[in-house]
Amino acid sequence: MTNLTRRWEEVILPANELKKHYFVSVNHGLIQEVRNDSNEFDVLLTADELTTLQNLLDNLQKGDEYAFRRAFVPYKSADHDEAIDQFDEQTIQLFQYLRQHGSIETQQTIDELGVLAKLRNTGYQDKGYDGGSPTNK
Repeated sequence: MTNLTRRWEEVILPANELKKHYFVSVNHGLIQEVRNDSNEFDVLLTADELTTLQNLLDNLQKGDEYAFRRAFVPYKSADHDEAIDQFDEQTIQLFQYLRQHGSIETQQTIDELGVLAKLRNTGYQDKGYDGGSPTNK
């Protein structure tokens, strides 16, 4: 265990706010106390923070289902669709929360994935968008 990891675990809180380790699988929407997969994010949370994380995961799942249903609407582009925008915002909030409460390894993994920057980059500056905005909103 490195000094950085040890300091992360030695969080001083009031007795009623104990933090526990949890392992979060974003792909499966699971929060577990035991690591079952190498793709899980290691976080340290109080009971209230755990509830917040569960709500973020639940909202992301609901947003994913809504975005999926919207995908089949004929003649409606997914580009600038409110369902997709909402899903992206929920994904950003989740990864920000995981990074904020995550171990050094979790923070580094999220930074290396570049997921936060990628979600914020619409790509509208790329060739084909004529003026930086799609015309089918």
